[in-house]
Amino acid sequence: MDSEVYLSIVIPVFNEEDNLEPLVKEIESVLEKVGRKFEIIFIDDKSTDRSFEVLKELKKTRLFIRVIPHLINSGESAAEATGFANANGEVIITMDADQQNDPADIPSLLDALKDDVAAVCGVRRRRRDTIVKRISSRTANSFRNFMTGDRIVDAGCTYRAIRRSALWQMQVFNGMHRFLPTLLRFQGYKVIEILVNDRPRTRGKSKYGIGNRMWRGIVDCFAMRWMKKRALRGDRVGTEYAS
Repeated sequence: MDSEVYLSIVIPVFNEEDNLEPLVKEIESVLEKVGRKFEIIFIDDKSTDRSFEVLKELKKTRLFIRVIPHLINSGESAAEATGFANANGEVIITMDADQQNDPADIPSLLDALKDDVAAVCGVRRRRRDTIVKRISSRTANSFRNFMTGDRIVDAGCTYRAIRRSALWQMQVFNGMHRFLPTLLRFQGYKVIEILVNDRPRTRGKSKYGIGNRMWRGIVDCFAMRWMKKRALRGDRVGTEYAS
């Protein structure tokens, strides 16, 4: 583990070959101004296009890039979990590979991660999705908050800054990425939200829609009600005593 790395950017990738190089250039430009050592971890979720080949080419000229391939397509939650397990940074930022998350928001996410805040979650200012997708997302978000007792404004936004120390006993399951802020709160951590930009997709196609996540999300909400009653405090451990 590289103890000098402060920031790990974790990016799940599935068939985003045209977005990867411009995304890396944007992130690189922003983080050079931040002035802290960083790494970008791409988890290729068994892409069927040239995403893996593009990532290998990008890595040749950028030592801060790490590429971890999945042997089977496992979904966004699995990709994030792989990134968490391999991250070196004190702080982990999760973002999508489709360029809809704006790297210019990274400094704001980091600035908000202070004092006792364990995670900062993005809330999209002006969503660039279709009206059907926006309505379905609002409905799902309201139902989710009702079922879990949480108050997340934009659970569908996975643009987040999280302290790695808060993830040490995170439960990994298919759908975890949508409930991560709630799970952290269940474990006693402080989670806040800030506004971030949402840009239109200009390359590639969206991999997620109403049909492939609605029913699974409803079932997951019931699981979260159980988890709320059974969750252990993640912040329960203090500094080791030395006499």
